[in-house]
Amino acid sequence: MSTGLGWTVFDRYYRELLNFLVRQVADRATAADLTQESYARVYAAQASGSSIQEPRALLYRTARNLVIDHQRHGAVRAGVEVAPKENEPLEAAGPCDWEPEVALSSHQGVLAMVAAIDKLPPRCREAFMLNRFDGLGYAQVAAQMGISVKMVEQHIKLALDSCERCRRASAGGTVGETTPRTKLHRSKHL
Repeated sequence: MSTGLGWTVFDRYYRELLNFLVRQVADRATAADLTQESYARVYAAQASGSSIQEPRALLYRTARNLVIDHQRHGAVRAGVEVAPKENEPLEAAGPCDWEPEVALSSHQGVLAMVAAIDKLPPRCREAFMLNRFDGLGYAQVAAQMGISVKMVEQHIKLALDSCERCRRASAGGTVGETTPRTKLHRSKHL
């Protein structure tokens, strides 16, 4: 067989490859596109200097790979795209967190929390940051700061109480209210 792809190869295998692809994808237009892409890729390989000994085999292998890619993309699209049901609005409301008022409130809450942390005494703030943001345990914080574990506990308690008051104030509660601390607050102790 010739090493070059010419019109004779195109004429010889086009219908055969097209029919094969129609059976694979069950859509003649998609099969025609895949057939054309198969030929384009084989011609590109030839133009790059590759020697093509078996053009039919290369066309079919290329076509099979394109079918696999087409099916993968179809599966991804099917997982992402959801057809609207009858009588369903075309535009759905986004998550509540995307509402401008909620976003503004959340942003203001974060700013208030940062301000509350900034107002802590420097050593208290340092212990809190090392524990909550750097993930160090109480003993590690104590070792790094050169203080006792008991002192770290007191610093963290003061910081958490301040954060809780800030959270309550942001949520509309009374600033002076406090709640019993849960095990969640002490989870980093160990």
